[in-house]
Amino acid sequence: MNTNLVRSFLSGCLMFAGLITSAQEKEILLWANGAPGSEGKTGNEKVRLYQDEQIISNVHRPSVTVYLPVKEKATGAAVVIAPGGGYRELWMTHEGYNIAKWLSGKGIAAFILKYRLPRDTNSTYKVEVESLGDIQRAIRLVRSRAKEWGIDTAKIGVMGFSAGGEVAALAAMRFEGGKPDAKDAVDRESSRPAFQALIYPANTGKYEVVKNAPPVFLLAGYNDVIARGITDVYIKYQKANVPAELHIYSNAGHGFGVRAVNKGAVAGWIDRFYEWLADRGFLSN
Repeated sequence: MNTNLVRSFLSGCLMFAGLITSAQEKEILLWANGAPGSEGKTGNEKVRLYQDEQIISNVHRPSVTVYLPVKEKATGAAVVIAPGGGYRELWMTHEGYNIAKWLSGKGIAAFILKYRLPRDTNSTYKVEVESLGDIQRAIRLVRSRAKEWGIDTAKIGVMGFSAGGEVAALAAMRFEGGKPDAKDAVDRESSRPAFQALIYPANTGKYEVVKNAPPVFLLAGYNDVIARGITDVYIKYQKANVPAELHIYSNAGHGFGVRAVNKGAVAGWIDRFYEWLADRGFLSN
């Protein structure tokens, strides 16, 4: 048997399945007429497959892919999800699609963010400009359409993985109020997240607790070098009297996300997040 032909066939099947999955949900551009800072950048997104993972790069038109729960289950809560990938790419399946499907199945609206990537090839973007601007815009967009989507504006939070964890953390440190006189209705909304979930986040040494900071859910693996400073983040929030919860899994490293192959206690980490949301009152109607 020609193993190369088999691999090509399987890759084609995975790509087809990925396209079907994506087509079932609605992707919305954050800026319909082009994102600030992306002027003149017209290249299409690049998509590659690695095993069962869809990986995206070359993002110039940031967007959110919408996963809404059925009305009978809807809690009014919503999460903007920022996948990781070292700012070079976005690992969309185990840190995006799988998360969104799980959350929406539990009555929580989910929005997978494609943000611009400062470390992509020849990129001119910056983490604290375009990447941060994208998640701020996503929060505002969700808030602006909350009534349409059955979302409580006081229950819109962020969740980020690895590099996406830093993006989510920045959103919880650099939020802004809405601009009442803005021509763009989205810009009239606040970018403050109601809560933040930082899953094995990167660059934790830069995190600080600001005035009116939202409560934080922190989670990582014991063997994770990238997120090693997560305990210091917890202590900062505790000292500032901002509600914080920390989970560290002794048998885990970096990048586990939600995968069928996850085993042991770490396989249930997303249940702990759901319980935390309930404890903080974000799931009560």
